[in-house]
This record gives sequence, structure tokens and C-alpha cells, in this order.
Amino acid sequence: MPGMPGKGTVLTTADWLENPTPTPVAPKDNKHNHYDLTTFFHWDLAQGKVTDWNGAVNFFASEDLITGLLDGLTEEVGEAAPVVMYQIGRQWGTFDGHAFDQWFTAEFQRSVRQSNLLFLLETWWWPFTAQGWGRWEVDLSLQKQNILLVNIFDSAIARTLGVVGKPVCHLYAGLFAGFLSHLVQRTLECAEIQCYSMGATYCRFVVGKAPVIQQVNQWVSQGLSVRDIEQKLAGGQAVWATT
Repeated sequence: MPGMPGKGTVLTTADWLENPTPTPVAPKDNKHNHYDLTTFFHWDLAQGKVTDWNGAVNFFASEDLITGLLDGLTEEVGEAAPVVMYQIGRQWGTFDGHAFDQWFTAEFQRSVRQSNLLFLLETWWWPFTAQGWGRWEVDLSLQKQNILLVNIFDSAIARTLGVVGKPVCHLYAGLFAGFLSHLVQRTLECAEIQCYSMGATYCRFVVGKAPVIQQVNQWVSQGLSVRDIEQKLAGGQAVWATT
């Protein structure tokens, strides 16, 4: 993965926390490689209910449903639809963060606050991959600037909408902002700087503090390339522009 630390480097959520507080650990005897269709999901045909390994209720949606929801939202709120989708994703991420705290500590018998950061993030996203939200890569190349980069391959939303010439994965951006804010106990925001719906091969997101993400959104609206945006972020220009 691009930007990953070298062998022997241990990063924990404490690196992002000012006052990390361990959470209680509940023992649970589980195998960890359970992300296949027949193991991860429990099918209760009599009840018409599908639950996953962690006890969450799931439902399966078609691309038509995704398109219909987005079209309906746009019809109701117009240009505010991306903001609404982002806030929905943010609330989802916050809620999922609390659930993750519980099932992670129960399964691995280790506090979230005491775990390797990359392992923690991969463990959180694997259920989303199993559920069809796409694969991801975490890029820590801008960690010194307190910025996290995330790549999403096969975004369910972008794949459904196709090439429309603009970022469309606002739900993902909100999800990352909500979860990571919960994880590091700081308010973070997220912006998509590259999208499959813009003709790219994958979607790319920037997570950081609000002033930085506000500047990133401006750069995206101005048509700056991903490379230019990342060069500005690496040079700290987003911070300088907002202080």
C-alpha cells in the first residue's frame, strides 16, 4: 500500500489521541478469517432476516434502489443533496464507531486504544468489503501533516452512477469522517478528491481537520488535479491558507 510505514513501525490510535483512554475488554472465542459469504452472513429464511458475524442486521440492495434513493433526495433538496448524504454518512460512521469498539475488543481481547492503527483500520473496513462497499487502501504518506488518505476501489455508489464528471461518494466521505472522528476523539472532516464517476480508476479521499478539508474542497471546485492537491497538502499550504 502506498505510504505505509516500514517494517517494525508500530502505529496506534494513541498517536492521534491527546488523552487516550483504554476501553474494557470482553473475551470472545472467535476465528478472525470469517469474511466469506457463507460464514460472515447468517441467513434466517424463516424470519426473512440476514445478520452478519458481528450481529448487525443487513439487507441487500440493488443498483436501482441506490439510484432511486439518490434521485429522490436530489428531487427533495436539490443542490443540498451531497451535504445531506455526507451528514448521513457521518452519523453512520459515528454510530458504527461505537459498535466497532464493542465487537473489536470482544473478538481480539484488546482495547481499540491500544491497537496497531493500520490493523485497526483494516479490521474495521473488512466487513464493509464483505458487504459490497468495495476494497480500500490506507495511505499514511501525509501523516506528519495530520492527514489521512484513503483509496476506495469499486465504490458501490460511483459504480452505480457511472461517469458523471463529478465526485459522488459523499456517503463514503461522511462515513470516514464520522468513524475516524470517533476513533481519535477529535473532530475530523473528509473530502473526495478523485472519483470513479470522474473517469478515474478508483476513488480517493482526504481526511483531516475542518480548515484543511474546507481548503481541499475549494481546490476540487477549482479543478485542481489530485497531484496538485496532494503537493499543496504535503507543503502545508492548506494550513497556511486558513490560518
